[in-house]
Order: sequence, then structure tokens, then C-alpha cells
Amino acid sequence: MNSFLSKAGQQRFILVTRKTRLQELTERFNTRRQACFYLEHNQLDTQTYLSEHDTYQQCLKEAEQILKPLGRFQLLERSFLPNYQFGATDIVIVIGQDGLVANTLKYLQGQPVIAINPDPKQIDGKLLPFEIGDLRRALERTIAGSSASKTITFAEASTNDGQRLLAVNDLFIGPKTHTSARYSLQWDKQHEVQLSSGIIVSTGFGSTGWFQSILAGAMGITQQKKHELSKGFAWDAPRLQFTVREPFPSKTTGVNLVFGSITSETPLRLESQMPENGVIFSDGLEADYLGFNSGTVVTVGVAKTSGSLVCK
Repeated sequence: MNSFLSKAGQQRFILVTRKTRLQELTERFNTRRQACFYLEHNQLDTQTYLSEHDTYQQCLKEAEQILKPLGRFQLLERSFLPNYQFGATDIVIVIGQDGLVANTLKYLQGQPVIAINPDPKQIDGKLLPFEIGDLRRALERTIAGSSASKTITFAEASTNDGQRLLAVNDLFIGPKTHTSARYSLQWDKQHEVQLSSGIIVSTGFGSTGWFQSILAGAMGITQQKKHELSKGFAWDAPRLQFTVREPFPSKTTGVNLVFGSITSETPLRLESQMPENGVIFSDGLEADYLGFNSGTVVTVGVAKTSGSLVCK
């Protein structure tokens, strides 16, 4: 047995997957035939769904053929991520898209992630540096400790009742439905009561996503052509960026503290003034949230935990 196989046999490989659109429709309508009928009835291209599914399944098959002979192997569908116990020496392989990479990183404690683009012709995959043909070589380098990797700073929200939530891309703090949130905000030795549609806290990793749409809207209103954060900021930067969405000025609420940098010296502290429907969720996963109702105080800062994404 060569040294690679010997070292690999001591590892556990976790292959994280997602359901395809066809699988989700099949679950909804009970059979694939009914799912296809639904697509055809709504004049959607059924073949696109079928091809996407087949391409993804083929990629999974090839990954399993590579991983299973190497050592302990676990197939993990994304819905099980919140409750899965990852080991300190696990090597995690994610088969795209970008959102699945972000969701996976949040539940890890620095274990290396090898992100595979299952269909480079269709998926841009900014966070998916590898194709399935690169997997074995990426594994060899990772096991040998010679792979290059990017460190990713996480955001952390911690409440006064002991709850904690990490974010790889961003945190949303605000109303559960399309209403207004009322809260008091403390940042950089300043204080303000606000009424808004919520607050977004972005990491460097997420600074080219939701954060950019908010920034673009503000720049459009003010007719600015450039901004220093128009291209985001570094994934490993020890800072976060908060933006208040649609702040409303009134006799009792202000609009001065609507944009700022969160660091170890300048955390963000929010106290809810909402009797109900206040939430804190991360990375677009609305179902996995913390309550943010009257009496809840949340402190947002840079997490001690960080992510590690293997790169070429």
C-alpha cells in the first residue's frame, strides 16, 4: 500500500450533497412522472431538469468511487448538516453550488473543504475551484498537508440567553415577515433607536453577495459611481460590515448609525423592542433562526471559529 492510501485510510471523508430540482419536485408530486407532467404543463423545459439531475448524479457516483476505497466514508445531504457531528480530522467534500459550500462551512471547526463544481458549463462556481477530475489530486495534497487554502472569517451572533449563531456569508436581524423592526443599536460608543426593515451583517466571504445589492441601491440613489467596497473585501479580513435596510426617521427613531465596520474593538449590540416576529438567521436559511423579540439582546462580532477552503 502506498503512503497516500495508508494516510487516507486513517481519515473519514464526508461527501456533502444537495437535492436536485428534479428530486425536490419528485418529492412534492410523489413520482418523477408527475413532476415531469407539472413541468410540461407549465411549459418549462423538462429536459433541462433531467440533464441537470443526471449530470449531478454522475458527479456523485464518480466521487463515491474515488472516496470509498480510501477509508471511512459518509454521504451527507444538506438538510442533515445542523445536527451532524463532524470529527476534528474529517475531510469534507462538497459538490456545489456556491450556497452549499457556505452552508457547510458554518457547521465546521476549521476542517478542510474541497469544493467540486458538478457542471462547469452551467455553474459559475466562484467558490468551487475544482472539477470532479481534480478530486483525487486535491485529496492527495490535503492529506499530505501541502494544499493551498483560504481562511474565511465568520460572523457570530450571541444572545443574552446563551444562544449562538455563526454566519459564513451574512446575518439578517429583523422582522420575520415584511414588516418593520424596532430595536436599539449600539456601535462605536454611539447609541440610537431605529425602525427599519432589518440589518445585514456581511463577512468578507459574503461581501460580493447580498451586501453588494444593498450598496448598489444606495449608490444608485445618491448617484455615486464608485465605492471602496464595490468589490467587497478580503475573505480573511478580521472585520464585518453592517448595513441598516430602509431606516425610517421619526420623532423617536434615528438614521445616523446605518453603515459601519464591526471589529473586535467595535462590536454591534442590538436590543429588540419587538413583542413578536423578530428573528436572526444566517446565510439565507430562514428556517434555522434565533428569536429576536423584546428582552433579547444580541452582540455581533467576528467569530473565533474560521473556515478553510482548499484551493488550487
